[in-house]
Amino acid sequence: ASEAFTVWLGTSGADGQWHLYTAGYNPSGLGSLRDESTNIQQSYLNTSIQAGEPYISNVSDPEFQKLGDDLAQGNYASKEERLEMMARALELSLEDSLFVWVIDQQVYAPYNDNVQVTYDLATGPESTNVGPYNLRFKDQEGGTMKIGTNDLFTQPWNSVAGSNWVWDAAVMRATTMGTSNITNGAGLMADPYTGLPYPQRIESAELTYQEGLPITQNLDWLTVSTAPQVDVPEDAWVDWDATEQRFITAGEKFPEGLTAKVKSVVIYPTDLFETVKWHDGSPVSVGDFVMSMIQFFDVAKPESSIYDASLALSVDAQLESFKGYRITSTDPLTIEAYNDTYYSDAELNILPLWPQSPFGLTGENSWPVLAISNLAEAAGELAYTQDKADNAEIENTSWVGGPSLEILAGHLDQAAGESYIPYEPTLGQYITKEEADARYANFKQWYEDHGHFWVGTGPYYLDQVFTTEKSLVLKNNEEFVDLADRWAEFSEPKLASAQLDGPAQVKAGEEAVFDALVSFNDQPYAAADIKEVKYILYDTTGAVVAVGEANMLAEGQYQVALDSEITSKLPNGSARLEVIVVPIPVAIPAFTSLDFVAIP
Repeated sequence: ASEAFTVWLGTSGADGQWHLYTAGYNPSGLGSLRDESTNIQQSYLNTSIQAGEPYISNVSDPEFQKLGDDLAQGNYASKEERLEMMARALELSLEDSLFVWVIDQQVYAPYNDNVQVTYDLATGPESTNVGPYNLRFKDQEGGTMKIGTNDLFTQPWNSVAGSNWVWDAAVMRATTMGTSNITNGAGLMADPYTGLPYPQRIESAELTYQEGLPITQNLDWLTVSTAPQVDVPEDAWVDWDATEQRFITAGEKFPEGLTAKVKSVVIYPTDLFETVKWHDGSPVSVGDFVMSMIQFFDVAKPESSIYDASLALSVDAQLESFKGYRITSTDPLTIEAYNDTYYSDAELNILPLWPQSPFGLTGENSWPVLAISNLAEAAGELAYTQDKADNAEIENTSWVGGPSLEILAGHLDQAAGESYIPYEPTLGQYITKEEADARYANFKQWYEDHGHFWVGTGPYYLDQVFTTEKSLVLKNNEEFVDLADRWAEFSEPKLASAQLDGPAQVKAGEEAVFDALVSFNDQPYAAADIKEVKYILYDTTGAVVAVGEANMLAEGQYQVALDSEITSKLPNGSARLEVIVVPIPVAIPAFTSLDFVAIP
């Protein structure tokens, strides 16, 4: 991978350096699979959030381009319309064939039986956000654990357009807060067994969406309401003026008014800025949040000193459905987000805007690391994207190794000497000179101690990096805000086991009763954790005779009673009763069946 990516991801198709590459993709957990409407754009189109080759050079059929962009931007009014669009887009994807999907592969990860490992039911241990939080030796506190993987440092690490390889991202997740696996969903934690997120850093959340949209609430930690129309306030930030370095408000850009399909409101705890610290010891600040917002816009503006044409394609596509951000309070920090893009699960529409990658990658970004990286890019010494770096014949920005480190260190000295506040017309409202001095001092000390610029807020910090040897050392972050058992409930998936018992023969026209036992670890499965237990009755030809609900008798005990009217529909011969258990804690149902003979 390390050798091949420079060809298939680093050159334009017109260069003719490759014609076929066998790639592998591991989704970032179940959360990204619950609603795959954005995947057409991401996997095929030049507006892909991946913002690099071979996507940006791909010229797609106009119908396919529009379908993919509309799906990603939420331009559909019902679930039925969405399904029709997805079906047509999948047909056109075969004609486009930038990617030809061959197999859906199951992965395995061997580990010692004295190790506790949390894994995502869809993607395994490397792609679960909660995995690093629960990784430990059983019956032992502390210790040193060795982990092997396919590769490391396949591409340079930066949170704007750096490595997105699964093995690199697995390490990055250990250094960061959790995420819902939706862009700007950091600050939540995705359940590895359902994909639905829970609050990690936020105190509360509200979602308002336009009446009639196919959105369903699954969990009770957020407040959900509908409205005939979701109005965007005039002072919401909807765009960015790179020349004046200030946000453009909805009132300026859309004087006639602006509406959105969804509105997310998050409120952070009042002690956020006292309890959560970056690995270099600096407290998280409002400036970190606002800097991430600015970074998303600024790279796409031709007037910006860090303009990147390859990123602009993706940003411009997202701006079609983006309707604004608004910080209504800094104590407690309260952020509103307005969008036309929406997901069918209410929880996935909550956007805490925690300072992780604004481009959907893994990794957090404190404002100082973006500040010095931007200075290096503006000076023509580094570039976040491989595309811009290749075109300018400069280094691709890496926060963990290579020639980038010396360049970034020089700009850190420059920034510290000037008490530099990036985008000062805007960030000067949130960052003082005193904070800038303290942040740069801590960051400089971090670099002297660890030899890299990768700083997060997660449960582990990156202590040592060996890019040539492809190894690294993570250490426990003793200042991490949460206790070690915060996500212990996700230590093991609560997969249901089902057994079915009943008569070997059923006489047509007479009642037949079947008993189903549902358990987990040989104990009755709690009824409160079961959404439904259904049955399907098939006749000797395989045709469906009846579908219904099983009756609960007691915890873990259910009964299917086929009345005389149902059994009278069974022709002579073999028949089958199938029972399906749909648990709430996991996204995988349990199935069991029993064959019997229908007689006259």
